[in-house]
Amino acid sequence: MDKLDEIRALAIRHAGVNYPGLSRLSIYSSTTPTELNALVCDPMAIIVLQGTKRSVIGDQVFEYGSGQTMVVAAEIPVMGQIVEASPDKPFLAINLTLDPAVIMNVVLYLSATPELQMQPGFAFSMANAELIGAWQRLLGMCERPEEIPVMALHLEHELMFRLMLSPHAEMLRQIASIDSRLSHIRRAMAWIREHYAEQLSVEDMAAIAGMSESVFHRRFKAVTALSPLQYQKHIRLQEARRRMVSKSADAASVSLAVGYNSTSQFSREYKRLFGEPPRRDADIVQTMIGSG
Repeated sequence: MDKLDEIRALAIRHAGVNYPGLSRLSIYSSTTPTELNALVCDPMAIIVLQGTKRSVIGDQVFEYGSGQTMVVAAEIPVMGQIVEASPDKPFLAINLTLDPAVIMNVVLYLSATPELQMQPGFAFSMANAELIGAWQRLLGMCERPEEIPVMALHLEHELMFRLMLSPHAEMLRQIASIDSRLSHIRRAMAWIREHYAEQLSVEDMAAIAGMSESVFHRRFKAVTALSPLQYQKHIRLQEARRRMVSKSADAASVSLAVGYNSTSQFSREYKRLFGEPPRRDADIVQTMIGSG
């Protein structure tokens, strides 16, 4: 049994279980392919253990499968879809929400490097044996929960160290730094998420990031694959979906609440992102939640 087989067996045994002390670690499993689903990813590291996933970020499409990792460095809107999964071979992946303090503790022990050109806020690579082993040891804490208070943080440091030796190193350094270009863009992204229902200008967003409009726009799109106003639209529509599903609200009131002046424009853009008109999509999601 190779390392991937061993970690798959661990993941299957503990999928869907939450362990105190490992709250940022989760195991995702699906026995069937899924439709495209829109979400906003928090900064996280992901390794796929089995099956294949497709992610659409901006106008770019990525497919990644067994043994591949994805690192997301900022709160990026993503359309995600499981494209290969079955009851015999379910899709399996491990997600770890990233903690900048943990990354910084690792960065302090590595040689400093100059800040490079602005990079996308996401990247993919094939995990080597050492990185897979680090994931396996961290996931192994689920087998020995009594060890979590002592060992989990040490094993997370090991995982971050292995990721720092991968093509994701510069991205992780930018997550950890409180004054990197990425941190300035994330500051503007957070401001957009707080004020998503307002009429925002690129000038205001650039001021929040401490950049000129042209530099801000270029760097924002480099990170998210979206323009700042496209990002705001995604945040609006994600919040609209949450309201439609949780409150059984009507499209007209929700569209106004999230900043649209036109219900028809809201419905068109909602359908373009989620595949169905607002009320029909909300009913489908509610049915899925109820049957789950």
